[in-house]
Amino acid sequence: MTHDLVATLRPLLTAEAAAEAYAFGDEPNDLEQAVWLRLLERLETDGPPRDPHGWLRKAVRAEARRSRRATRLEGPYDGEPADEARPGPEQLVLTAARHRALRDAVGRLPGRCPRLLEALLSPKDLTYREIAGELGISQGSLGPERSRCLGCLRRLLTPEVAACEVRG
Repeated sequence: MTHDLVATLRPLLTAEAAAEAYAFGDEPNDLEQAVWLRLLERLETDGPPRDPHGWLRKAVRAEARRSRRATRLEGPYDGEPADEARPGPEQLVLTAARHRALRDAVGRLPGRCPRLLEALLSPKDLTYREIAGELGISQGSLGPERSRCLGCLRRLLTPEVAACEVRG
């Protein structure tokens, strides 16, 4: 019964949906799908309509009106557009993970290296004079000490970075 009804109504629905959609700039397939859904809902609750062709024409027009109303109520987003230059959420998470890994590795360094590299990584952007004063070492020994600490950090991170690389 339902299969016969669908087969009978398909050509009429295609034509009606195309005519209504064309008149108002909607998509015919979207309109057809909405009417098929409405028919299925009707079959579940009330059974098949007494006048299937008349019901179908009314249903197509009602769905077209509903679609036009929804389109009219929808408006452009007035918020700020997405900033393509700024990193997205995925990039922010990956960057935060890299910073955590770096800070963890700095904490595992020997001697004065953790304090020195923390001072170099500080958001305060300290000068060499300020870092030397904070660590209690001469400003002249800061460069060689920094080089030694960065070498230690590089050796510490090399196995971790190599393990994360994609191979093949």
